[in-house]
Amino acid sequence: MTTLNFPKDFWWGAATSGPQTEGRFKKPHANIFDYEFEISPEKYWHGIGPDTASNFYNDFKNDIALMKATGLNSVRTSIQWTRLIDDLEAVTLNQEGVQFYNNVIDEFIAQGIRPVINLHHFDVPVDLVHQYGSWESKHVVDLFVKFAEKCFELFSDRVTDWFTHNEPMVVVEGGYLYQFHYPNLIDGRKAVQVAYNLQLASSKVIAAFRRLNRNPDGKIGIILNLTPNYPASDSKVDQAAAHFADLWQNRLFMDASVKGIFPAELVEILTRDGVLWDATPEELDIIRQNTIDYLGVNFYHPNRAQAPKYSSDSLAVDWLPNKYFEAYDKRGVRMNVDKGWEIYPRALYDIAKNIQENYGNIAWFVSENGMGVSREERYYDSETNQIKDDYRIQFIKEHLYYVHKAIAEGSNCFGYHLWTPIDCFSWRNSYRNRYGLISVDIRRQIKTLKKSAYFFKDLADTSRLELHESEMEK
Repeated sequence: MTTLNFPKDFWWGAATSGPQTEGRFKKPHANIFDYEFEISPEKYWHGIGPDTASNFYNDFKNDIALMKATGLNSVRTSIQWTRLIDDLEAVTLNQEGVQFYNNVIDEFIAQGIRPVINLHHFDVPVDLVHQYGSWESKHVVDLFVKFAEKCFELFSDRVTDWFTHNEPMVVVEGGYLYQFHYPNLIDGRKAVQVAYNLQLASSKVIAAFRRLNRNPDGKIGIILNLTPNYPASDSKVDQAAAHFADLWQNRLFMDASVKGIFPAELVEILTRDGVLWDATPEELDIIRQNTIDYLGVNFYHPNRAQAPKYSSDSLAVDWLPNKYFEAYDKRGVRMNVDKGWEIYPRALYDIAKNIQENYGNIAWFVSENGMGVSREERYYDSETNQIKDDYRIQFIKEHLYYVHKAIAEGSNCFGYHLWTPIDCFSWRNSYRNRYGLISVDIRRQIKTLKKSAYFFKDLADTSRLELHESEMEK
């Protein structure tokens, strides 16, 4: 038996979001998922949309009590722009929304759980998509900043930890490249501008935070899905493909958020290809001056890249970033077959070393890591009234082994958040894959602790992980 000890003040927590838990109750505006479900419910697993989700809007006190029972000392969720604001242009407050978020924050604190608040979790108001093209518009950037300012004015007296965006690259890829989020476009030129505008929004929000924050211990960061791109081979073409994929998917936001500048090599490529974003010297100065205090890293699976089928200088009318790389499916890898994602815990160690060696060892935490499994009722044990999700416990252990290894080597990692505390609505996948420590019967809204919840409570209570030799071998 090997015992791994983590720092006593380590964040043992979980992450979720407003649009995936609250339901649509009393919201003055629709976000892109509310709207898409209205017009295309068939795109959502079993036709189940975000209208109820896990009913957090009505059941937050009980839900937070359950989170406390799993040992969580911190929980990340988000404030919905579509709930807090009445008039999106005038940025007037919806008082029921204000009261709801005040109540939620106060309840977390009363239960001894640190509320970690994110401002944008993919859920832009759909009216701003239809009127301005969403994040294509710098006017929408400025409206988002005004929304963030309201959040700081209302809640920063009690909230210490803030994050601007969750996974901005998913907004770029989902809405503008690969059609898995509304508005379902395939437009590389717009994707590049959206990426820039999201970074500009993050930097402007950080500037606003530094003006308006009411908490002397307050900090602000960004949540990035920093997924390593491993080349398919040692060949120059595969290495080049993985290198560009890393520039585009990881370094674009990472360099700008931590160092205040975009990667020069990426800027050069986008300029050469005639698709570089529209930027002003004043905006670039805002990005330069307003870097993050700390970083959240979401990791589920590695990316593997190979040279594209056709040469990158092939004649094409429309520019797309995947002219430089293709995904590579390596044979023989360990898989979460239900979700279709590779399990490769060592990638978390590689992420940690990259942050340590190339980004000034900035403080960071694992802001999401988890395992989605379908039909978890297969593992329900009637005697204990729990889902015996030993596979999730194993998944957590294996990833924490590499987090601990990185910390022992000097990585400035201060926490681990599982996705997610309670099974939640997962966009078009709805409730097909379950990730939670707590299960939810979505028809009756009955919530029960899984076996992993008891494991996690012991982990959080002791900051100690015990691994058998057989587990170490993995």
